[in-house]
Amino acid sequence: MRKLGAVTDEYRDASGKRLADYPRPSVAVDAAVLTVPAGGPLSVVQVRDPAEGDWRLPGTFVHEGERLADAVLRGLRDKAGVSGLAPQQLHVFDDPSRDDRGWVLSVAHLDVVPAAALVLDDERARLVPIHQARAMAHGHDEILDFAVERLRAAYTEAPDPHGLLAEPFTMSELRRVHEAVRGTGLLPDTFRRAMLPQLVATEAKRVEGPGKPATRFRRRTA
Repeated sequence: MRKLGAVTDEYRDASGKRLADYPRPSVAVDAAVLTVPAGGPLSVVQVRDPAEGDWRLPGTFVHEGERLADAVLRGLRDKAGVSGLAPQQLHVFDDPSRDDRGWVLSVAHLDVVPAAALVLDDERARLVPIHQARAMAHGHDEILDFAVERLRAAYTEAPDPHGLLAEPFTMSELRRVHEAVRGTGLLPDTFRRAMLPQLVATEAKRVEGPGKPATRFRRRTA
């Protein structure tokens, strides 16, 4: 019987095998960092691979003894020159054939940030519309598609769950963000009716064209 705190032999399972006797995959962390530039479409951060020269999502292999959260931040810092983000685990992509380098699990992460919060190293990173981020290596297209689907689902439930807009904002500004996220136009009146119950009008106004100044809103808190 194994005693707590005692020096023991290397672990073996019921069949007598050690952990090292089992084949194991490499583990990578890949990040989909999404944003909506001013007046632009939904976009994603890509990094250029120094060896292959192609563009892909920022990612890295997890080092021995390293936490996933630390690995993804290291990958963003080293590959894209980005710091100060807080990516969250999105999904584990575990198809053994997904990566042409071999058996690699990807623990994908998602972060959605205002464009102003992204300061990229222009020599090795760029921001591109999601429809241009295609044919990426190592199964990154699938990761991006999953991330975009998750983001779009969030924006069907709440006005601005990821804070892409600074408060206060007009209804037109909010609608343009939703159109960018969803990739389609929205009827202004229908959108307004759907959003109003989740917003609080402020005293601030903004002139957006002919007519009376537009009301500016903030998100309603529970």
